[in-house]
Amino acid sequence: MMENSRKAEAPTSVPELFGSMVFNDHVMKERLPKETYKALRRTMELGKKLDPSVANVVANAMKDWAVEKGATHFTHWFQPMTGITAEKHDSFIYPDGDSAVIMEFSGKELVKGEPDASSFPSGGLRATFEARGYTAWDPSSYAFIKEKTLCIPTVFYSYGGEALDKKTPLLRSMEVINKQALRILRLFGDTTTTRVTTTVGPEQEYFLIDTEQYKKREDLKLCGRTLFGAKAPKGQELEDHYFGTIKPRVAEFMEELDQELWKLGIFVKTEHNEVAPAQHEMAPIFTDTNLASDHNQLTMEVMKRVASRHGMACLLHEKPFEGINGSGKHNNWSISTNTGVNLLEPGDSPKENAQFLLFLTAVIKAVDEYQDLLRVSVASAGNDHRLGANEAPPAIVSMFLGDDLTEILEAIEAGTSYDKKDAEVMKVGVHILPRFPKDTTDRNRTSPFAFTGNKFEFRMLGSDLSIAGPNVVLNTIVAEELSQFADKLEQADDFDEALQELIRKTFAEHKRIVFNGNNYAKEWVEEAKVRGLMNLATTADALPSFIADKNIELFTKHKIFTTAELHSRYEILMEVYCKKLHIEAATMIDMAHRQILPAIARYSCDLTKTALEKQQLSGAISCEFELDTVTELSTDAGQLRRALVEMESDLEKAEGIDDVTEQANYYKDVILSDMEKVREAADRAEVLTAKAYWPFPDYTDLLYSVM
Repeated sequence: MMENSRKAEAPTSVPELFGSMVFNDHVMKERLPKETYKALRRTMELGKKLDPSVANVVANAMKDWAVEKGATHFTHWFQPMTGITAEKHDSFIYPDGDSAVIMEFSGKELVKGEPDASSFPSGGLRATFEARGYTAWDPSSYAFIKEKTLCIPTVFYSYGGEALDKKTPLLRSMEVINKQALRILRLFGDTTTTRVTTTVGPEQEYFLIDTEQYKKREDLKLCGRTLFGAKAPKGQELEDHYFGTIKPRVAEFMEELDQELWKLGIFVKTEHNEVAPAQHEMAPIFTDTNLASDHNQLTMEVMKRVASRHGMACLLHEKPFEGINGSGKHNNWSISTNTGVNLLEPGDSPKENAQFLLFLTAVIKAVDEYQDLLRVSVASAGNDHRLGANEAPPAIVSMFLGDDLTEILEAIEAGTSYDKKDAEVMKVGVHILPRFPKDTTDRNRTSPFAFTGNKFEFRMLGSDLSIAGPNVVLNTIVAEELSQFADKLEQADDFDEALQELIRKTFAEHKRIVFNGNNYAKEWVEEAKVRGLMNLATTADALPSFIADKNIELFTKHKIFTTAELHSRYEILMEVYCKKLHIEAATMIDMAHRQILPAIARYSCDLTKTALEKQQLSGAISCEFELDTVTELSTDAGQLRRALVEMESDLEKAEGIDDVTEQANYYKDVILSDMEKVREAADRAEVLTAKAYWPFPDYTDLLYSVM
């Protein structure tokens, strides 16, 4: 009777729907004994170890709640180095006598799991035959129900204790920035804040195309992007898709997506059409970075599942179509206290503004000194096609602050007052400076790292990237600068004077990273070079920075990664880069040999037959079109065939290179060039070949398939 009485009617309103599939704080408070709830909150907020007896009570309550919601299984939901999530499902059933079962779930099963770890990427941390790996419950991220399975967010580590996932370093980085930010706040007299967290709101771009069209494209199915495709007659030239009326099919998808994400407690807020045809975007409300990372992984998974139910395929590749915008993920990052203060927002008093400027200059210094790490954090074979195009910032990392804030910092550097017409003058330290109001400068959509009032928008992330990596870097590099600042200010005899000099000197030494202009301009590339900024154009160029001495020192100092973990991740990222390019090249070869060349041959044959028939009927009938087209197609087919032979030979050489760094550079310099030649010949042939003969949907079919 008790179990049935707990069953509620299906939620009918958004407040009822929101979080209905999440074992959140409200549910825990309702279902757990008071002392158990308090013990769990101490674990969640302060990282205190959870007593096994408490874990058992939590597990039983979690199981009862999940079963009432229709769950039959549980899984430790984790994020290995594959970039996607992983799960192994176990049922709740246990034998009860000879022919009956009961539903059980213990604290031991909640806290720890043991999935087979042998086939997950380890970058040399483990031998293939060493299968043991562990998952451990992350109580700071709520359990949830997905497809009748209770999902328990966990970290994933090896038998030797090395992190094999993306969540563990993220949690470590959040602890580090909390520790260093608290040191700074105490210097400003803040004794009430007990925790500082970074928050993120990741905007997510994606494409929707018809499922039947998707199924006909081998490149989309295997690679996530089109490897062939002539430009459609209409692309994004008119920009009429941007913020345009949402098509009925897409609107139905978005409505169900909202509901599914709301059930999981995901704060999805905004949806709209993006610039490219068939491209869209959703954005959530800010939340704790760890939770935001979990939520974004879930969002991508749910997007694909819901799209499938509506007869569509959701493409999350960074550049699925040549010649139009690719898809990014804008990582809106800020720092907040548990007392509700945004540390990247100017305040109403001199002390608050001085505090804001100190945190701001810490970010400036961090981005300048570790621009290579920020570039590495977004590096992938797919994102290389997107960075520098018209929808994405270039591979050169720089910061946008806006004119007003830049002028304030320049005034501090020069030791002068900042006089702006109609500005409210307020004292900051020993300078007379205005309170810096929000939105005094227009946003810069070309900047990789832009200040937007009370947060930084890191715009370089690709659409399918886990946000964990970039936020590990952001948290760690800013924590390092705060640590250096605290070391100096804690030893200062005159805090105000030392603070003023620290802000002044930091901006003077690192202002080269600030650029408020057009990042797409060719002149910027030259200017950035003069400034000494790095231009790591490709993933193969960028990744070696990950294991540069200064970066190893950074991560090991703050215990984010061990040296072995860093080298393992370098190996994994390089291997993934090579493997993805190998798969793409092999797919091109397969499609060209088995689909494109036969299609050209069929069409050429039919054109030749038509020409012969015309000549037989009457020698006076012109065959110029048929013969000229066959000639051009024959030339294109010949070039395509020669390019394929060259790429096949080069691909065989690539497979024989043992050193992963050397192999990555070979793929970058040789295989990518081969792929361009193959595509160029095939795309020329597509334009000449009658649509009925072309073996798969073209760009018009794909981009305008959803009505």
